[in-house]
Amino acid sequence: MRIISGRFKGKKICLPNDKSTRPLKDLVKESIFNVISHSNEIEIKINNSNILDLFSGSGSFGLEAISRGAKIVTFVEDYQDVLEILIKNISKLDCQNQCQVIRKNCFEYLNTIEKNSLKYDLIFLDPPFKEKNINSIIDKIIEKKIIKKNGIIVIHRHKKDNIDITNKINIFDTRLYGISKIIFAN
Repeated sequence: MRIISGRFKGKKICLPNDKSTRPLKDLVKESIFNVISHSNEIEIKINNSNILDLFSGSGSFGLEAISRGAKIVTFVEDYQDVLEILIKNISKLDCQNQCQVIRKNCFEYLNTIEKNSLKYDLIFLDPPFKEKNINSIIDKIIEKKIIKKNGIIVIHRHKKDNIDITNKINIFDTRLYGISKIIFAN
């Protein structure tokens, strides 16, 4: 696994040995950033943005965003073995001043976050494929008002996932890459 573009381009990041963790493939990650950069539906720019990386794992998505100029990335992860890898990757890239690591599960974090705290330009939601409570996560994001007016939510699911995403958000694009389905919404 590597950083694809930006100031850390080509740098390798560590991945967990644990097979229960599913790292975001480079092709999928690159495709997501291409859509963000070139879609007429998306008004945000990665450069100078605030990003929330839920179920962040080893930090592949958020670290790519920092490499591409994100101002700050909040990583939310509670699996201890993966947290150690995430912290190692942040340290390896020496970008601690742009990272906030929350050692809680996503649901606990969203329940305890203060309403109207830091607002995010982009929220990347990459739960385990077996996770079915996607809509309750989206509901919390809306309830807590943590996404900016023009912000987007990017959701990573298995291509065969058949969960109906709530109509409280506007899905404006869906892409398939191998076994991945990427949903872009605002």
